Amino acid sequence: MDTLRHLGPLDRLLDSAQNALTTVLGEPRAERRNPGASTPDAPLDAGQSRHSAGLMRINHTGEVCAQALYIGQAAVARDPATRAHLLEAAQEETDHLAWCADRLRELDSRPSLLNPLWYAGSWAIGAAAGLRGDGWNLGFVVETERQVEAHLAEHLQTLPEADARSRAILSVMKDDEARHADNALAAGARILPSPIPTLMAAMSTVMKTVAYRL
Repeated sequence: MDTLRHLGPLDRLLDSAQNALTTVLGEPRAERRNPGASTPDAPLDAGQSRHSAGLMRINHTGEVCAQALYIGQAAVARDPATRAHLLEAAQEETDHLAWCADRLRELDSRPSLLNPLWYAGSWAIGAAAGLRGDGWNLGFVVETERQVEAHLAEHLQTLPEADARSRAILSVMKDDEARHADNALAAGARILPSPIPTLMAAMSTVMKTVAYRL
């Protein structure tokens, strides 16, 4: 994704398409070590395993959406500093995506079957936000990360107590999301008008409900 910082508009769109294929159909690679790798993988009963897998599938889908949102925004961002900020956040979301995929495999489960749809919709929203200007671009980062941080906190409360491995992953993800939001605010994010966060939360609820099962 570093090359996206220096490409022209058409080339950035082509690079975004490559990112979509890697995110949805490939195996994204994390640059950081999986936080759950050194945590003992305690046995879970069938119900606990299904619930953990459902939550981690939601989080995997959330990272697909975040990846698409930031890449879509970066593809049309006007300011190189804003583009660099978005790509840096996107790289950490790639780490999260890889960690969640690892955990789903450990739980003998799979990502959401609708990830191509989630990616396409999120990329379109990101590009539309980016076209409004860099302040709005960063404002979407702030709102997205605050909402993700909130649902990660909820998942940390509802994970089976024995599932320390998933908990270790989500704890680091939650800290990263909070930092992304703080960095975007410091970079000049505009606060989104009230209907937009409400709409984003409603869309997130639909995604979480569907991704838990599909």
